[in-house]
Amino acid sequence: MKRSEVFRSKGNICQLSVYRSIPWWKRSFDFVFSVVAILFTLPLMVMIALAIKILDGGDILFKHTRIGYKGKRFQLLKFRTMYPDAEKRLGEYLEKDSKAREEWEKTFKLRNDPRVTGFGKFLRRTSLDELPQFLNVLKGDMSIVGPRPVVEGELEKFYGKNKRYYLSVKPGITGYWQVEGRSDIDNYQKRVQMDIWYVKNQSFLLDLKIILKTIWVVLTGKGAY
Repeated sequence: MKRSEVFRSKGNICQLSVYRSIPWWKRSFDFVFSVVAILFTLPLMVMIALAIKILDGGDILFKHTRIGYKGKRFQLLKFRTMYPDAEKRLGEYLEKDSKAREEWEKTFKLRNDPRVTGFGKFLRRTSLDELPQFLNVLKGDMSIVGPRPVVEGELEKFYGKNKRYYLSVKPGITGYWQVEGRSDIDNYQKRVQMDIWYVKNQSFLLDLKIILKTIWVVLTGKGAY
């Protein structure tokens, strides 16, 4: 079912002409899948939390504001993979390395990120840093499958008029871009087009296909950094 909706995002009124109600099956599936996943991975998450705390004594979880369904802001949860002074390290690195600065401005990511700890690199390569996001799904801020959750700067800079598609669904722990290209796709507009394709074609069977592909991508570590 489609309908138009006007919503406010940081003082700006936006017209969302492709707003879709979240399908009943999607929320039910998200809830059941997340509960099972949390119960199954709980011992592993406890071990990861202890390792992070022992290694440098810093916070276990990393929280970052992302944009969700209909422009709602939420705190994305991950296991912390960066040094406590990560932003200082990033600023110094980008100031010294023009190529890294260009890469950051283009993709909002770095292949050789100076902020990431040794253990953090392992967590990222295996995608274990994303396990706490099942809590985001239980809370209702995310889905198991959906577009990659983005910050406001990315949404405004790269999505443009296409942001209405992103805002019409909940962002996902995994998604079409993650399994079909992941970080191997360095053209951000290709990522945007893949998000749009998913929104237009989402279905229960497509979600299952993406989840199965995600398992393979995680096991092989393809495109992760």
